Amino acid sequence: MTFHPRENRGSRRQFLTLGALAAAAGTGALAGCGKRRSESDPPTDQVALSRPDKPATLPLHSDVPAIKDGLTPEKGGTLKIFNYPEYLSPDVTKAFGEQHGVTVEVTTFTTQDEAIAKLRTAGTAFDVYFPTPDIVGKLVAGKLLQPLNRSYLTNLTNAWPELQDPFYDKGSRYTVPYTAYTTGVLYRADRVTAVPANGWDLIWDPAYKGQTYVLDDAREGLSLAMLRVGKTDLNTEDPAVIKAAGEDLMKLVGAVNVKVASGGYQTVAEGAATVHHAWSGDAVNAQSYLGQNAAVDVLGYWFPADRRGPVGTDTIAIPRSAEKPVLAHAFLNHMIDNDIALENFGFTGYQPALSVVTPEKMIADEVVAENLANAIISPAHYRDGLQELQLSPTGDRLWLDEWAKFKAGR
Repeated sequence: MTFHPRENRGSRRQFLTLGALAAAAGTGALAGCGKRRSESDPPTDQVALSRPDKPATLPLHSDVPAIKDGLTPEKGGTLKIFNYPEYLSPDVTKAFGEQHGVTVEVTTFTTQDEAIAKLRTAGTAFDVYFPTPDIVGKLVAGKLLQPLNRSYLTNLTNAWPELQDPFYDKGSRYTVPYTAYTTGVLYRADRVTAVPANGWDLIWDPAYKGQTYVLDDAREGLSLAMLRVGKTDLNTEDPAVIKAAGEDLMKLVGAVNVKVASGGYQTVAEGAATVHHAWSGDAVNAQSYLGQNAAVDVLGYWFPADRRGPVGTDTIAIPRSAEKPVLAHAFLNHMIDNDIALENFGFTGYQPALSVVTPEKMIADEVVAENLANAIISPAHYRDGLQELQLSPTGDRLWLDEWAKFKAGR
């Protein structure tokens, strides 16, 4: 399946929705990533559930060594990249290939479950892979990633300090940061007359009945309901809290005739939606979907002023099976080069987690309009924000089951 570049975040998140549908149907269609363990999964107690206040130093395995210092990148042949659809600029990969005299081949996956299954398949080799932070611990426990040699990653100093030594991978043993984002409310500023202090209330406002959307994502959807009533533990496994969030979402059916979908960048820009639960990248991308005569100031993006809203990042890693590991290190370093990362941002709409990206610079460079400066995430957002992280299998099932009830009741 091919997704438009503006749909990359929707595609990478759909595994949660698919898991919920499987639960509703009573099937065990998904395995791994905390959905249902397969026999090849590492035992749950071997996988650290990292948290900002409980960081994880991922183990090193003697039979999965890092490459040695001072090696020359492999020449010729193909560098094989494994990523979400349309989540990497073709111009950026082409330039890297020309620089190193190789062909760059991108193979895509829709979900991390699919990716992990492919990585486990005998005879399958990829040199570069784009995992989400919540599953890095599982990948390392399963010996699917090789440790990085940071002597090749001189551009890592361009990343936010918090992501040079991230809580989910202390010391950046296995990953470098790729993109960063927040989750807020994208809206039509020419229709929304006033944004309340608690902007989550916009989703429940009957004034926008028939024009309100919630992201098609179990964790994001239930977190939205929790945040609206002041619950900030977005990794709770308390059945009562999760159930209450599901019940609050159900109220949207009668109140606003809620629709569930990703892709707010298009529906809001084109006027089909007035209020859309959305990722910050949707706000950036929405600028490109406005009609020819529409002013960009018809768009707005709300995120809590105290920065206590959902934030997240994606990462880049090197699989154990990499056939060109030295060249793969060069590619990771390439992607955290300031100029290359900004060029890639122009394609994906999701900003690199690098210090060079500030609201002021993005406005000056006309990447975002001033009224959408709130869509640019800063290190302060990352420090103060709330992260949706890996749950235990039991907790994950509670979230998915409650989401399935909401979707079935619409």
